[in-house]
Amino acid sequence: MDTLIFALNAVLPIILLIGLGYILKLTGFLTDHFLDIANKIVFRIALPALLFYNIYSVRSLSDINWSVMIYAAIGIVALLVIGLVFSKLFIKDYKQRGVITQGIINANFAIIGIPLAESIGGSMAVANVALISLVAFPLMNGFSVIVLSVYNDKEHNQTIIKNTLLKVIKNPPIIGVVLGFLVIWLRTFIPVSSITNELVFSLENDLKFLFTPIKWLSQIASPIALIVLGGTFKFHVIGKLRKQIALGTFLRSLLAPLIILGAAVILALKTNLLNFDNNMYPALIALFGSPTAIASAVLAKELKSDEDLAVQIVVWTTLASILTIFVLILVFKSLGLL
Repeated sequence: MDTLIFALNAVLPIILLIGLGYILKLTGFLTDHFLDIANKIVFRIALPALLFYNIYSVRSLSDINWSVMIYAAIGIVALLVIGLVFSKLFIKDYKQRGVITQGIINANFAIIGIPLAESIGGSMAVANVALISLVAFPLMNGFSVIVLSVYNDKEHNQTIIKNTLLKVIKNPPIIGVVLGFLVIWLRTFIPVSSITNELVFSLENDLKFLFTPIKWLSQIASPIALIVLGGTFKFHVIGKLRKQIALGTFLRSLLAPLIILGAAVILALKTNLLNFDNNMYPALIALFGSPTAIASAVLAKELKSDEDLAVQIVVWTTLASILTIFVLILVFKSLGLL
C-alpha cells in the first residue's frame, strides 16, 4: 500500500495541474493566444533555467560516476533506434514518426524524474540524477530536435543536415545544459577557502542577484508547462490518432523500462558488467520509467510538427506511468536494489 501511495503522490500532482489547465481553457479563462505565449516562455526561458539549475547542483567533474552515465547514454541511444524502427514499421505520416520517436527518448526527467528519485532514494539518489542529467539532457533534446527536423522535411536534400545542426545549437534547452556544463568546468579553476573549505566565488553567494532569478524561473517551469499542456489537450483528436497514441504510449511506458531497466537488473545480478550501488537505481528509474517530457509537446509545436499527437502522448504516458512506476518500485524493492 505504501508503494502505491508513493506512486500516486509522484504522479497525481502532475495530472491535477494538467486537469486544471484543461478546465481553465474549457471555461474560457485561458485563451489560445495566452497559451501560445506561455508555451514560448516555458520553452525559451523557464525550461533552460530549470536545466541549468539542476546541472549546477553537480559540484565538480570529479563527482561524476561515468559508469551510470555511460549506461544512461547507451539506453537513450537504444530507445532512439527502437523508436525509429517502430515508427517506420507502423506510422506512414513523416511528422508523426518524428513525434513518436522523440516521445520514447525524451523523458520527463526534470519535472517528474527528479522528485521521483528523491522520494525513492533521498539526497544520494538526487546527486546521481544530477550526474545522469549531464549526458541525458543533451542526448534527449539533441535527438528530439534532430528527428523532428528530419521528419519535418519532406525533401531529403543536402541542406537538411546543416539546418538540423543549427536547430540543435540554437535550441534553448540545449543552451541551458551547455551553460551548466560550462559553470562546472569553470569551478575547477576557482580556489577553495582554507577557512570555510568552500569555493571563494560562487553564483549563489557572490552573484545572488543573478542566481535568484534563475532559481525562480526554474521553479515556474513545471507548473506553467503542465497548465499549458492541459490547455492544449483536445479530446476530439483522440479518435483519429488512436493508433499513434497507443504506439507512443506502449513504447515509452512499457517497452522502454522493460528493455533498459530490465537489462540493468540482469547485468547487475547475473554478471559483473555493472557495479551499481542502490543509490543509482532510483536515478535510472527516474530516467527510463518517467513518462514523455512535457517539453516534447512544446518542441513539436516550435518545430512545426504534429503538436496534437505530441500532447496526447505526454498525457497518456503520464497516466500510464502511475502503473509503470508502481510496478518498477515493487520489482526493484523485491530484488533488494532499492
